[in-house]
Amino acid sequence: MTGSRFALALATTLLATSGLVARQCAAQDYPARSVKIIVPFGPGGPADVTARQIGSILQETFGQPFVVENRTGAGGVIGTVEVVKSPPDGYTLLMMSNTQTANESLVPTRNYELMRDLAPIAPVNYSDLVMVVHPSVQTKTLAEFIALAKSQPGKLNYASSGQGTPYHMAGELFKSMAGIEVVHVPYRNSGEARTGVIGGQVQMMIDAVPAMTPNVAGNQVRALATTGKSRSSVLPNVPTASEAGVAGYEATIWLGLMAPAGTPKPVIDKLNAAVNAAVKRPDIVKLWTGQGTVAMSMTPEEFDKYLRGDIVKWGEVVKKFADKPK
Repeated sequence: MTGSRFALALATTLLATSGLVARQCAAQDYPARSVKIIVPFGPGGPADVTARQIGSILQETFGQPFVVENRTGAGGVIGTVEVVKSPPDGYTLLMMSNTQTANESLVPTRNYELMRDLAPIAPVNYSDLVMVVHPSVQTKTLAEFIALAKSQPGKLNYASSGQGTPYHMAGELFKSMAGIEVVHVPYRNSGEARTGVIGGQVQMMIDAVPAMTPNVAGNQVRALATTGKSRSSVLPNVPTASEAGVAGYEATIWLGLMAPAGTPKPVIDKLNAAVNAAVKRPDIVKLWTGQGTVAMSMTPEEFDKYLRGDIVKWGEVVKKFADKPK
């Protein structure tokens, strides 16, 4: 090898080594300052509440503030874009949900791609949903509601927290599988949607079990079915949709954390380990179990596979209602 080639090879090796050392040092020192968790949904909803719970534990773990900021709008796109455009250093994270996986096919105009521009860190939890109606709706069972909707196509409404949210997608999946036509009424956030059905402005909503259970218990709404594979532990007397007549229907809301693409792998792994430890804490497990929420734990690679599968799942649902004649 000539002297110049040797020098070039040595320089290349030193550069690669120094880069590796720098990344390892960054992970060892991380976090050296406050970390921001962007929630692209409104205050008080499952993503916001969970981000604050997890952020508090991560703050204890790392000894640095984990600050939650709500950046709402455009069905979760605005907050997601803010994270995409942030430096890939682990100091800006996204608390995301299946809204983001649905948006991959539902919002073709977004200026990012989830799996290209963001890096999976870890899932956090999931909750089954519950279908409720205002007490003025004269149906006691899911079968009766379906029969009513079929007798009055396009006359009944259902609320959601916006386009692409789990509540919207669960509603469209239900419409498709039940063969009914009810009109989607998107609200700005889940709290407003919940108020809409409690107040009778809309007839039906599919909402997260932890959020809607107090309203069911208070007889402000009537529960017709839950959306999991088995009955909810906090609503044991409410049948699943499959039991109630829509065989195979299943929908959940799940939450997870992502970071800008290019965030050092050691930082991703450090956050993954901390989140997985957080969701296994006995106090968190007890709290979530009492609310009907289930902790999720995966490696970044497993979460990546999960996200890609969810994108395909909701892409198929979007195609069904997008291709439907208007």
